[in-house]
Amino acid sequence: MMAYILRRVLYAIPILLGVNILTFVLFFVINSPDDMARMNLGMKRVTPEAVESWKQERGYDRPLLYNSAATGTEKLTDTIFFQKSLKLFQFDFGVSDSGRDIGYDISQRMWPSLAIAIPVLLVGLLVTISFALLIAFFRATYIDFWSVVLCVVMMSISGLFYIIGGQFLVSKLLHLVPISGYDTGLNAVKFLILPVIIGIIGGIGAGTRWYRTLFLEEINKDYVRTARAKGLSETRVLFRHVLKNAMIPILTGVVAVLPLLFMGSLITESFFGIPGLGSYTIDAINRQDFAIVRAMVFLGSVLYILGLLLTDISYTLVDPRVRLS
Repeated sequence: MMAYILRRVLYAIPILLGVNILTFVLFFVINSPDDMARMNLGMKRVTPEAVESWKQERGYDRPLLYNSAATGTEKLTDTIFFQKSLKLFQFDFGVSDSGRDIGYDISQRMWPSLAIAIPVLLVGLLVTISFALLIAFFRATYIDFWSVVLCVVMMSISGLFYIIGGQFLVSKLLHLVPISGYDTGLNAVKFLILPVIIGIIGGIGAGTRWYRTLFLEEINKDYVRTARAKGLSETRVLFRHVLKNAMIPILTGVVAVLPLLFMGSLITESFFGIPGLGSYTIDAINRQDFAIVRAMVFLGSVLYILGLLLTDISYTLVDPRVRLS
């Protein structure tokens, strides 16, 4: 098993390095530091002196890959690639273009994102799997048919509709919870209730339909017919056999969204005024703060690759045959 995990880790290293190089090309070659300076200072009536001053303040005045004016190892280390890209592997995110410590901001803003994402993931998973098992139990009936229709309708509705509709109904008309904002400690609960509920409702349609398909595929297999032939009840067949053998694709879907636990939801946090990493990224894009955007792209890729690695490891726990692949 250790050899299997080691192979997966070794696969992840070149992928992460490739993402880092691609990010560097996008942010510093295609979009040069001069372009970034003019975007921040204003495209019109910007003097070359102002551009150079802006670049020096943020360390963008160095050569991209090789510093011929330096000596020794500084020829490679005193470059934009080393200072702004390779240091990301040490999780040294540096400072933003506005002068803030990006690492500190991430450490503070990750908690509101987690406060929304963890309940949405856990409760949503419980609800969608339960509904999918219920639909599979009543397969080929009117309950199955109309449930699928309802799931397709819910999938077709934009997430913005749930957000705006929930804010209008629950906050503006019923005055049950604040329409937006955030607070610390237990006072934050009243601001999180509505985003969490909307996040769960928004994922029911796609999640239930996906899990229903998985369960119906398992139900038609030989081991299920054998279990029924032994006299097991349909409920026990579903929960003890079908659910267990459908865990690999379920784990794939669950682990794939793990990066969102830290990165937050861009739309939800922006509409509800939650100071998480999602709104942090949106604000950076609006301010054209490329240092923050670059750091969030790298962090998102790290978390996604980590999620894939955890998926591979979880496969070995659910199905030992995977260890041999």
